[in-house]
Amino acid sequence: MERPTKEQIKALPFYMGLDLPDIKIIESEEDAKQAVSALENEPCLGFDTETKPTFRKGEESPAPALIQLATESTGYLFPTRFSFAVEAARVLLTNERIQKVGFGIKDDNKALRNKLDIEIANTQDLSVVLKNKVGEKNTIGARAAVAMVLNLCLRKGAQISNWGAYPLKKSQVLYAANDAHSAICVAKALRKK
Repeated sequence: MERPTKEQIKALPFYMGLDLPDIKIIESEEDAKQAVSALENEPCLGFDTETKPTFRKGEESPAPALIQLATESTGYLFPTRFSFAVEAARVLLTNERIQKVGFGIKDDNKALRNKLDIEIANTQDLSVVLKNKVGEKNTIGARAAVAMVLNLCLRKGAQISNWGAYPLKKSQVLYAANDAHSAICVAKALRKK
């Protein structure tokens, strides 16, 4: 297994992941309760965050606008504009029994700790796992990891969109949920190898 080139990744079939009916956006206190109930006994969740991009030099990055968690069948999006969504995400992220897997999560952890006072427990950074597995000098991001492990091309089109805007666009919902979903799928595939 080795890191593919950008051209090799573009030639792969698209990662389809989750579709809109498989994604739940936490927009009410009832949604938050249902999400915690559905996820609190999961052994492992895919994890990511999205933050509104900054464009000016020296501009401080805001708090993450979205926290994403995923099982193999469902994605959950927690918009941080809602305190009940933040609290539900906090319950799950601080649960030591649930492993949270993702790519480059050191920065996500730092942002959540500093901006939202959430200290994530039991994480595994797949970027580092893959880097060590293949002897790479640099960490391996989600797109390269999905290509390496799943032989699929993860689309990154909505990556630099305005995550602070609400409601989220369909393309943002799909992108965000599938970033977390791809992490759990890569982790599962790596356990089998």
